[in-house]
Amino acid sequence: MPEDIRYPIGRFEWDQETSPSHRARHIAAIETAPTGFRKATAGLTEEQLETPYREGGWTVRQVIHHVADSHMNSYVRFKLALTEEIPTVKTYDEAAWARLSDSADTPIEISLALLENLHRRWCALMRGMSETDWKRTFRHPEIGSVSLEKSLAIYAWHGKHHTAHITELRARKGW
Repeated sequence: MPEDIRYPIGRFEWDQETSPSHRARHIAAIETAPTGFRKATAGLTEEQLETPYREGGWTVRQVIHHVADSHMNSYVRFKLALTEEIPTVKTYDEAAWARLSDSADTPIEISLALLENLHRRWCALMRGMSETDWKRTFRHPEIGSVSLEKSLAIYAWHGKHHTAHITELRARKGW
C-alpha cells in the first residue's frame, strides 16, 4: 500500500516527453480508462459505493462522478485551446461539485456511460491533432500556461489515479 493513499500511483510527474509514441500511450490510457472504471466498480453494492476511499475523502460514487466532471472540463479546454488563442479557462470547485446531488446521489452508470462516449469523442479529437496543435496552450488561472501535450499526460494519469483509489479501497476492504 502506498504511504499516502491520496496518491495511490504517486503524484503526477511530467517528464516533458513530447514524442508521438508518448502521446499514443497517453491517448490509449484515456481511451481505456472507462473500461478500467467499469472493472473497478463491478459488483459493488450501494453501501460500498457510499464508502469513502480514505477517511475524509470522496465516496466511490463521488469519485466516478468527479472523473466525468473533470474529463468533460478537460475536453472543453482542449477544444478551446484548438480554436482560440491562449484562452483562459474557468476553474471550478471540485469538492463543491462532488457534494451536488448529481454526484452524491446519481447512479454511477450515468457517469460510466458518459465517460465511455466522452472518451470516444476526446480520443477522436486528439488523434486528429497535428504536431503544432499539441503545442497549443490554455491559461489556467491557478497554474498558468498549460500545453495540450501536458494536459494529455495529466489526464492519462488522472484516470489511473482515480481507478487506483477504487481498486486500493477494494483491496483494503477485501471486496
